[in-house]
Amino acid sequence: MSTALTNPVLVEVVRGGLVESVHRGSALVLGADGGVLAAVGEPDAVTFPRSAVKPLQAIGMLHAGLVLDEAALSIATGSHSGEPGHVDCVQTTLESAGLSVTDLQCPAALPMNEAARDALLAAGGGPQRAYMNCSGKHAAMLLTCLANGWPTGSYLDAGHPLQVHLRGVLTEYAGEALDPVTVDGCGAPLFGMTLTGLARAFLRLADESGAAREVADAMRAYPFLVAGTGREDTELMTGLPNLLSKAGAEGVHVAAVPGAGAVVVKIDDGNERARMPVIVAGLRRLGLTGEVLERWATGKVLGGGRPVGTIRAAEGSWLAP
Repeated sequence: MSTALTNPVLVEVVRGGLVESVHRGSALVLGADGGVLAAVGEPDAVTFPRSAVKPLQAIGMLHAGLVLDEAALSIATGSHSGEPGHVDCVQTTLESAGLSVTDLQCPAALPMNEAARDALLAAGGGPQRAYMNCSGKHAAMLLTCLANGWPTGSYLDAGHPLQVHLRGVLTEYAGEALDPVTVDGCGAPLFGMTLTGLARAFLRLADESGAAREVADAMRAYPFLVAGTGREDTELMTGLPNLLSKAGAEGVHVAAVPGAGAVVVKIDDGNERARMPVIVAGLRRLGLTGEVLERWATGKVLGGGRPVGTIRAAEGSWLAP
């Protein structure tokens, strides 16, 4: 039997007072000292952290000699929405090194942001690599290669010096071997990691000096570039200025607060709607409060365009308020 079938229900989708759907998963809350405050499911099972590791990759690139201003460093950690401010930042970063969007090897995409996508299509535009949510990371990877004299045409190969270096940094921060190796949606190498390892790594990101502090400060200074208008990471870090928050695909999310701890979740079915009730509940276990947590603690279930239910942490679960 798969872990996904045995993990507990973390989130309920309620319509008209009836639990219509549920989402199972694993989650973990670590205290500031790294001790486990709460755990559910299989936080030591290996999963793919997806874009949640981008801030850690940014640390690795700084260690390898990358030099960026705070805005460009923030978007290097992000999964941006493809809004004009995001695209301008990526293009400016590339142009500063004599590169262009044609040097990016991430797939072409349309903006995730609905307004930006509609405006682009209305103007006769189409998918471009700069609109892809990982283009900031890819721009930073190219600049890191230039800083070291490494080839840029093969920067996504798992055996490329850049990727070998980044795997070593991720291994150090997670405190565990990373395996298996596959390819992320943007084309970059992707390594298996446990939720425990991811939470440990974010504790270090939140508390360390040096390159980690540079990355953390950039994310806090430019939360819009980490995600975008109306998105979770941007709103959480805007509403809770000390917080570091990063979502990944397939139901992964991790957040950390210096001096408080870290919380991480993996929703088994990968549904993004189930992440935030768990993350908010975990942050509350760390003692955080605020209006932004109230707003993201539950999601809306709509009927005919109006709210008729809610998406909430499962009643009676370890994370329920």
